[in-house]
Amino acid sequence: MSLKNKDEHNRWRNKTVAFRVSPEEWEQIERYVQLSGLTKQDYITRRLTHREVIVQGNPRVFKALRNQLADVLSELQRIEAGGEVNDELLDVIEMIADILGGLKGEDNNGE
Repeated sequence: MSLKNKDEHNRWRNKTVAFRVSPEEWEQIERYVQLSGLTKQDYITRRLTHREVIVQGNPRVFKALRNQLADVLSELQRIEAGGEVNDELLDVIEMIADILGGLKGEDNNGE
């Protein structure tokens, strides 16, 4: 049995929400969850309730950023070789830029 958990107001999370997505949408959700550093449950809950997703820099987030940037590089090389640009790639690049911009703002030196 899975571990019971509570939200930030100390309320039990005991309701299940489920919906179907395409394999491409699933991959996109997985990427965003990895980049956020949150659990999938917390990420989806925050997005569905229109709350801001704040990314805290930690080793897991930096590893996800490194891996996603490597994927973006390979996609850009494919595009350079005559491939087409897809919307998901642009969305991932935008999210990475937002995260890196926010992480740079955490720097106390302003560098």
